[in-house]
Amino acid sequence: MTLLLTAVLSLVLLPLGLAKLAAAPVMRQAAAHLGMSVRLYRLVGALEVAAVAGLLTGLAWTPLGVAAATGLVLLMTGAAVVHLRHGDPPLRAVPAAVMALIALTYAATAMTAG
Repeated sequence: MTLLLTAVLSLVLLPLGLAKLAAAPVMRQAAAHLGMSVRLYRLVGALEVAAVAGLLTGLAWTPLGVAAATGLVLLMTGAAVVHLRHGDPPLRAVPAAVMALIALTYAATAMTAG
């Protein structure tokens, strides 16, 4: 189960994190929309890429995967809150909330599997 959850999280978050790190035009627009500097948005991208690396490493060493998933829960919850506080419709917060729930499921699954 953790393999599937790792794959889903990685396939979604790695391209988004890399786009933020590269300051792709669409990511610059997203940062501006949310009132964030490009530098801060790049930091978010770096955290997403680091979390993916942690999840992938977690396939071999569970504690790191759990730590990465926990960080993702916090990061994605924060992203959902930022969207809502910024006046975006609730539907704009759903992707981040779903990623947070998937990361939470990963952490719970990995911890109970031993």
